[in-house]
Amino acid sequence: MKVLRGLSVATLVSLPGLAHAAGPVIEILTNEGCSCCVGWARHLQEQGYATDVRQLPSDELQRRKLQLGVEQSLASCHTGLIGGYVIEGHVPAREIARLLAERPDAVGLAVPGMPIGSPGMGEGRADAEPHDVLLLRKDGTTQVFARYR
Repeated sequence: MKVLRGLSVATLVSLPGLAHAAGPVIEILTNEGCSCCVGWARHLQEQGYATDVRQLPSDELQRRKLQLGVEQSLASCHTGLIGGYVIEGHVPAREIARLLAERPDAVGLAVPGMPIGSPGMGEGRADAEPHDVLLLRKDGTTQVFARYR
């Protein structure tokens, strides 16, 4: 089994209080050794989502992102899949819940890059970077779905 910076995927999903998430499952595509992906998965689990972490070689992960409609300018270190939507990067669980409730005709959501203070990147830090959660439209355009300042 591959290890994510000291935590195996088996360890991640068996952490006390996190393994029994009864909510929807988010499949997470990531690279080996990404600690912020582990942090994002933990954030989702704490909010009631179950996670299925799948490690892919970098070139395959990038190819999958493009196939799913995530352009390189919108990419982050991991990609989630839930309810027919793509969740790119450090999207907060509350925005995923809103997306699933509203069901817009879209590819999904993205937080490009790895902004400090986003889930998995030190959420709640005093030096959090302002960032937007973008709605990825099927025509390739984006729209601000939520702002974090």
